[in-house]
Amino acid sequence: MSRLQLALNVSNLEEAIAFYSAFFQTEPAKIRPGYANFAVLDPPLKLVLFENPAQPGTINHLGVEVFSTQEVADATSYLKTRGLVTDVEEQTTCCYAVQDKVWVDGPDDSRWEVYTVLADAPIDTGTAGDDACCVGDAKENASVTACC
Repeated sequence: MSRLQLALNVSNLEEAIAFYSAFFQTEPAKIRPGYANFAVLDPPLKLVLFENPAQPGTINHLGVEVFSTQEVADATSYLKTRGLVTDVEEQTTCCYAVQDKVWVDGPDDSRWEVYTVLADAPIDTGTAGDDACCVGDAKENASVTACC
């Protein structure tokens, strides 16, 4: 089983949480400073919101949430057989969770990840955790970049 992930940049997190709670008829699964995520059952969707006033209304990144490290490994193998360059991260702390993931670059610089959440991370780890995700991207000079 898996579900599509859509990570959006929003200008006002509280306003976005209220809208998406009403729209999907569900409350957020996790809320942290500048961050919220929803585990929507119908349609199966992991909706992630990043408060990013510099780029409101834009896609932060896309992904597929799977439910085991083996599924991440299987996706990595498959993507490699299709000739795609993969970037694997194991036991990385990102978006207030410990995750295993693989990244690929899609057309027009779209970032896609296949990931699984291994454990929740403490609030004090911040969104970036290891400072490698969800922070300023030198390439785009954005205040928030793709991570989870």
